[in-house]
Amino acid sequence: MTWRQEPRRLRPDAPNVLIVLIDDVGFGVPDTFGGEVHTPTLTRLRESGVCYNAFHTTSICSPTRAALLTGRNHHRVGNGTIAERATDFDGYTGVILRSAATLPEVLRHYGYKSSAFGKWHNTPTDQTTAMGPFDRWPTGHGFDYFYGFLAGETSQWEPRLYENLQAIEPPHGGTYHLTEDMVDKGLGWLKKHQAFTPDKPFLMYWAPGAVHGPHHIFPAWADKYKGKFDDGWDAYRERVFRRQQELGWVPRDAKLTPRDASMASWAGIPESERGFQRRLMEVFAGFVEHTDAQVGRLVDGLEALGLRDNTIILYIWGDNGSSAEGQKGSISELLAQNNVPNTIEQQLAAMQGLGGLAALGGPKMDNMYHAGWAWAGGAPFRSTKLVAAHFGGTRNPLVVSWPKGIKPDPAPRPQFHHVNDVAPTLYELIGVKPPAEVNGAKQDPIDGVSMAYSFADAKAPGRKLTQYFENNGSRGVYHDGWFAGTFGPLVPWDTAGSSPKLKTWDANQDPWQLYDLSKDFSQAEDLAAKEPERLAKMKELFLAEAKANRAFPIGGGLWTRFHPEDVLRSPYRSWRFDAETTRMPEFTAPGLGKRSNHVAIDVEVGPDASGVLYAMGGASGGLSVYMDAGRLVFEYNMLIIERTVARSEGKIAAGKHRIEVAETIPRPGTPDDVVLSVDGAEVARTTVKRTVPGAFTASETFDVGVDLGSPVSVEYFDRAPFKFGGKIERVFVEMK
Repeated sequence: MTWRQEPRRLRPDAPNVLIVLIDDVGFGVPDTFGGEVHTPTLTRLRESGVCYNAFHTTSICSPTRAALLTGRNHHRVGNGTIAERATDFDGYTGVILRSAATLPEVLRHYGYKSSAFGKWHNTPTDQTTAMGPFDRWPTGHGFDYFYGFLAGETSQWEPRLYENLQAIEPPHGGTYHLTEDMVDKGLGWLKKHQAFTPDKPFLMYWAPGAVHGPHHIFPAWADKYKGKFDDGWDAYRERVFRRQQELGWVPRDAKLTPRDASMASWAGIPESERGFQRRLMEVFAGFVEHTDAQVGRLVDGLEALGLRDNTIILYIWGDNGSSAEGQKGSISELLAQNNVPNTIEQQLAAMQGLGGLAALGGPKMDNMYHAGWAWAGGAPFRSTKLVAAHFGGTRNPLVVSWPKGIKPDPAPRPQFHHVNDVAPTLYELIGVKPPAEVNGAKQDPIDGVSMAYSFADAKAPGRKLTQYFENNGSRGVYHDGWFAGTFGPLVPWDTAGSSPKLKTWDANQDPWQLYDLSKDFSQAEDLAAKEPERLAKMKELFLAEAKANRAFPIGGGLWTRFHPEDVLRSPYRSWRFDAETTRMPEFTAPGLGKRSNHVAIDVEVGPDASGVLYAMGGASGGLSVYMDAGRLVFEYNMLIIERTVARSEGKIAAGKHRIEVAETIPRPGTPDDVVLSVDGAEVARTTVKRTVPGAFTASETFDVGVDLGSPVSVEYFDRAPFKFGGKIERVFVEMK
């Protein structure tokens, strides 16, 4: 008998692929390319491959990832904005279309095994519960295995992890760190791959949450940088620019662009705040170096397994530029996302009870550095993440290393390329033609072009003629060596100050700039006034590209800032839960602490009962209702800087009871009048001075009977997850 055999659709030496995508790092951060943060793995791979200094992203998370995985423009595949701000506009739905199959969806038909580790930010937030639907999760987009988180960010200490479709909890303890865990799981998967399918090539997508906020790292890594940034971001930027020129990473005739007038200078920071600002940068730098070291462990593992020689590694240094979302420096990153007014003095005061400066980077903090550091980390460019008009938001270093197929060459490749070029490059190297149909779905055209032509020739003429950019109304277009762009209405380092402009913004009135990139590497000289006819043609080209790629309405990603009522959330008004209800993502859970509600809990308690009845959010912000030695407690953690507690005077007797919590919040962000009752009798009340209008966290959850993830309350921080010792029969929640 002749056994049926699977046909081989690949050449025998088809390469393996490892894509490493770092989060929120800028052009001027790594010492590989002139920065001041140690990145030996990036350097090691650069020395064994080739590098690109004109590679581009979309300037924001979800869109870059969608373009990377599909080879198409981000709006074309429905990812014109991040998953949390998805709308019904065609280019902004947050859903990768079936007409744009991902790399693993295509390659699995050719025999590839695939895995994804870390951040997956391409599932609409209302589809991330235990009931799915799961076709928009990583395994629904072609990956055989997934280990990571589904949101834009998570704690490195208590990440909200999933393995394939199952929610899992990381081990507790001071030695755990998510980025390290990702290496361990990645190498474990590779060993299984070798054991069970050694004849198959693999695709691994390794995308850590690092170094997106919160900046979480062990103190020893941050301490390596003590004193190295004492003279501030302006001086850092000048030093980096000089080294970039000396290394040949940027042309000798490039110019260092100035700091925007709306961003603080280092000299403008009060001396009383400088220690805080310095430590935030030291923590970030330690986080970056630690992340690069974990990539090194992964590469070491490939070598130990004998896989390195025929593995293409694409080390993409950033899904966008450095992030200015820390605004003026923050111990709770979502203060800016929620436009909550605060001062550095308030933050420093809140830190005192949590360990002071030493707590930065630790599990009780959600810290992110001052926007000035992000701007400095984008040297020599003028802007940051969220800006599509300037390369500080979109230009990220790329290194490609493939010992078997690419001869090392230190000369930077200057050809203009984009993250949508990764997929067609890999298809060419593997020998796969992008299919016209995948799983019954006719495929949209590939927008990217292969970069393979440039591997052997740093001076090869570029093959990418045109590329548009758009993010939150900031936009631009590249064409044949020229770039035109406009900043748009949103200032990333001052989102609160942007609000008045957003309300009156007219895209047709935005001023545009024009740059000749053949002579102006850093977009330092605006030629709009000198070449109005060229600018007019470039603006027309942008509109044509926007129309062809479903990018209208321009600024569609801003919609939920104008209309917060349209943010993706649960359609329900009432719920019945029990102690089996855990890991309910905040975006799908009841709006506790943000809108008026009533909660009734049927419980049975013993004497001196303790533990969480229900909790929403985590250490960075949230609310918790719990019992402590028999007393009922309500705690509101307003993004770390304010905490409000109501506690019953007497203990609740052993036995069955109905506990009720009533919150009255007139409008999002306004005070919250809270009343606690037991068996119909009031036992405590308080008023929360101000509430979180949008979201407490990006990935923390609603849990009944326990506080999973990072704990909301510092009162039970060392007892987390503080499981309730009694019995919770039912929890009824109703939004008023």
